[in-house]
Amino acid sequence: MCTHQPSCATAQAPDRGAARVVAAHPDQGWSLLCNHVVLFEDGGMLLPDGGRVEPFQPVGSAA
Repeated sequence: MCTHQPSCATAQAPDRGAARVVAAHPDQGWSLLCNHVVLFEDGGMLLPDGGRVEPFQPVGSAA
């Protein structure tokens, strides 16, 4: 769990991506946040429960 004061957002919170980075791997394109979320450079996330958050894509962008 987060020991920062104030505490970082949990992995279930809408602002989970704002948690502090505890391990950065920019050469590989990902960072581990203190709430155990893996944040990818494209904005996608892997949650601790195995769930995922797709990266943001503006409306009308090519998939």
